[in-house]
Amino acid sequence: MNFKKHIPNLVTLGNLLCGTIATIFAIKGDFFGVAVLVILGIVFDFFDGLLARLLGVQGELGKQLDSLADMVTSGVVPGIVMLQLFVTALDVDAVGYFGVDVYGATGSNLPYIGLLLTLGACYRLANFNIDTRQSDSFIGLPTPAMALFVISLPLIAEYSNQVFFVDLINNPYFLVMITAVLTFLMNAEIPLFALKFKTFGFKENALKYMFLAICVLLLIVLKLVAIPLIIILYVALSVIQNVKKS
Repeated sequence: MNFKKHIPNLVTLGNLLCGTIATIFAIKGDFFGVAVLVILGIVFDFFDGLLARLLGVQGELGKQLDSLADMVTSGVVPGIVMLQLFVTALDVDAVGYFGVDVYGATGSNLPYIGLLLTLGACYRLANFNIDTRQSDSFIGLPTPAMALFVISLPLIAEYSNQVFFVDLINNPYFLVMITAVLTFLMNAEIPLFALKFKTFGFKENALKYMFLAICVLLLIVLKLVAIPLIIILYVALSVIQNVKKS
């Protein structure tokens, strides 16, 4: 038995384990725990592919397993987090079961809109597996980027002193817009640059270095608020790059 070929898959399963536990935390409303686990899962997601390339054991099983793990960590979890954000923004006691209140509580069906993120992530991941164009760059917003955007929102609402952003996150109309935009971006035919460095020269990587420098600056100045802004910046810079190339 060649154990070496299973090492990347074990790392991928680490991603899945993080996502599964994060799902439980999201249902319980422990958003700090969710953030820690999702970020850890994304780290596993990065290293499983890197290990597969370094060990020369890339294969179809690893590819499929990677997407299945991502579906939980970067698909199911952000959908539940968004659902919980809707519950808070609408000031209801629970999510309604298609019009039926839960144990007499004030329920609402609107939070189910948040699960559009889960559906959009599933479609993107399935499409990614059969799309041969995304080896050196992405087409559409990667699911981990969407997940980072969403899991940052409840942390901003709880820990940030930026009143404007907190009020936005507690606005159900804003949440509907964010859900729709993120679902669209994941599956849009928009080329986005990948942070992969074949060389480290400045000229051929100027955009990536600029992006990373701005990210560091935003994180220092805005802290948690910087996370969704970084995702927006990532998409904006990619669009500008596409316009310049055309």
